[in-house]
Amino acid sequence: MANHIVWHEASVTKEQRQLNNGYTGKILWFTGLSASGKSTIANALSHELFRRKKQVYVLDGDNIRHGLNKDLGFGDEERKENIRRIGEVAKLFVDSGQIVLTAFISPFREDRQIVRDLMPKGEFVEVYVKCSIETCESRDPKGLYKKARNHEIPFFTGISSPYEEPLQAELIVDSERGSVKEIVAYIIEKLAL
Repeated sequence: MANHIVWHEASVTKEQRQLNNGYTGKILWFTGLSASGKSTIANALSHELFRRKKQVYVLDGDNIRHGLNKDLGFGDEERKENIRRIGEVAKLFVDSGQIVLTAFISPFREDRQIVRDLMPKGEFVEVYVKCSIETCESRDPKGLYKKARNHEIPFFTGISSPYEEPLQAELIVDSERGSVKEIVAYIIEKLAL
């Protein structure tokens, strides 16, 4: 990193934005296996928060890999860099006063902790979307599990690459037991959003 780069302070502070909004921005970091329901839940929650006049944005794994992170593959080091970049982008969103909902498998605890450590206490909420691999495979909207089982996709989380369940997620939602509507209501209630 160049040593001549200096952080430029904004003329409107994060605290001023929070006061203007009437709430604190934060990251809700949805993690779980592919097809567990992360994106579906994050988008449904986004819609409900938007309806409630909150500034909210969803950062989705596939969408980010179409642009910002299109240069990254799926090996361990590239996954780590993917999550690091997303963490930095999400931090900027929070600074702008937004509630940012991220939907990334983010399979490694260490990588999720790096993002958590970027944020002040209370501004990072890990939401584990719990779902058995059997159910994820039966959903498989993109046909990824089938391809992974046929060795067409290397480093596929849950098949040929590990997923480390969170040890202390702020919220655990079970997408096999609750509807999307019920899960969204639960998150809003628990986090007082």
